[in-house]
Amino acid sequence: MKWILLISAMFWFAPAAQWGNDFEKAKDQASKEQKLILLNFSGSDWCGPCIRLKKEIFASDTFSQFAAARLVLVNADFPRAKKNQLPAAQQSHNDKLAEQYNTKGSFPMTLLLSADGRVIKSWEGYPNMDAEGFVSQLKQLDASRP
Repeated sequence: MKWILLISAMFWFAPAAQWGNDFEKAKDQASKEQKLILLNFSGSDWCGPCIRLKKEIFASDTFSQFAAARLVLVNADFPRAKKNQLPAAQQSHNDKLAEQYNTKGSFPMTLLLSADGRVIKSWEGYPNMDAEGFVSQLKQLDASRP
């Protein structure tokens, strides 16, 4: 019985993947921890595929466990509702990221980046796979880097 409780506690208290919004901090962290960066452009209050991506892939245990160990997560959100508007400084930061990495204005747009900001892979729109398939791709890309 004690083993069951111990194993259950490990799953409950496993490190959860945390999304940030400061790309420069993410690059520093990725460099120090030898991780990749996953940058996601979302429209959290209007983009159906963005909401689905967050719910079905990013909120999954499979993704969270992998991301906590191997990724630094950055969300560049572009909400439309007035009540959800970002502070001006954050909106400006997100606009600059979009100018560099999402020039077509695609939502969702997800990019896997090296610690120095070089694009390794991008997914435009909702990836045509489940969380396990998405994490499998991430694992392959992570394993193939120098």
